[in-house]
Amino acid sequence: MRHLRYYLWGTGEVVEEKHSVLEGGFCLVRVLFEDGEERSFINDMDNELCCYYAGLRLCDEFLL
Repeated sequence: MRHLRYYLWGTGEVVEEKHSVLEGGFCLVRVLFEDGEERSFINDMDNELCCYYAGLRLCDEFLL
């Protein structure tokens, strides 16, 4: 994964995914980036704060 605006973070790997068993609950992902920081993102396309809308993108590891 890469962030479109924060390229200095480097590539990241999902280290944890959590989702609520309650209807309407959040789905969260934690991503460990090359800069050594873990960052958490909402992983729900129905939420305006979704990691995709925030700028997080999957990247093809062979194209890096």
